[in-house]
Amino acid sequence: MSNTSKEGFIEIFKRKIWFRMDGSEYSGIPLLILHGGPGVPHDYLTPLSILAHERPVIWYDQLGCGNSDKSEDITHYTLDYYTQELVAIREALSLNEVHILGQSWGTMLAVNYVLSMKPKGIRSLILSAPCLSVTRWHNDQRKYINELPKDIREIIIRCEKEGSCDSSEYQEAMQVFYNKHVCRLDPWPPCLERSMEKLAFDVYEHMWGPSEFTITGTLKNYERANDLKNITIPTLFTCGRYDEASPESTRYYQSMLPGSKMVIFEDASHSHHLEQETAYLNTIKDFLLPL
Repeated sequence: MSNTSKEGFIEIFKRKIWFRMDGSEYSGIPLLILHGGPGVPHDYLTPLSILAHERPVIWYDQLGCGNSDKSEDITHYTLDYYTQELVAIREALSLNEVHILGQSWGTMLAVNYVLSMKPKGIRSLILSAPCLSVTRWHNDQRKYINELPKDIREIIIRCEKEGSCDSSEYQEAMQVFYNKHVCRLDPWPPCLERSMEKLAFDVYEHMWGPSEFTITGTLKNYERANDLKNITIPTLFTCGRYDEASPESTRYYQSMLPGSKMVIFEDASHSHHLEQETAYLNTIKDFLLPL
């Protein structure tokens, strides 16, 4: 792992976007990491710093969360804006050639960027815990909810029907779901706790909804699975056995992208990069090695 780290701000559309780069002294092709959420800052992905050996590893906090500026106008938080932000990040950091790793919402952003902008210099894509069809995601979460204890399931359904998703009982029921499908470690790692404490709920709710399994935001019509065949970049999909991004849906995405690879991590969920950290990091290293 690199001993050097530099961080700072990039001005994009008159707002400051924070970034950190580890391993800037290495000449390997950089790895750019796109965090999830939307609105969940980079902290939970910092264990990937171990990959900053022979190549730079770069994180940034998207507009509205973490160390970056917030917008006064919530309508600025759109898929199109974040795609343009990614274009500007690459340009500002001179990432002419780059590997891109997206996690959760970061996979939606990465795929939209590749398909809509047709950028040059992307050497590979790593799509961890992918959501590339909101319809499939919704169906997977409903299946998981049906597997919860009856009392928890009934609280979730009732609160959603009543519109009381901000109630304490809904939040508690949601945590039961999260402990099964978001992160199965007990307690959650400090890096994940930091991200959750800094969650920009206004961004999350506007773009996604009140919870992982209730999708009412601007991303509710995101469907890119059928377009994956147009991606010609080497691509790796990863998911956990109990991931919100279910193995079945992840396998489906992989089948739609000719030549892509897939790894399922056992006894792990949406945070499989934390739950099976060593295996995950070794998988990423092996995938990147020849690229």
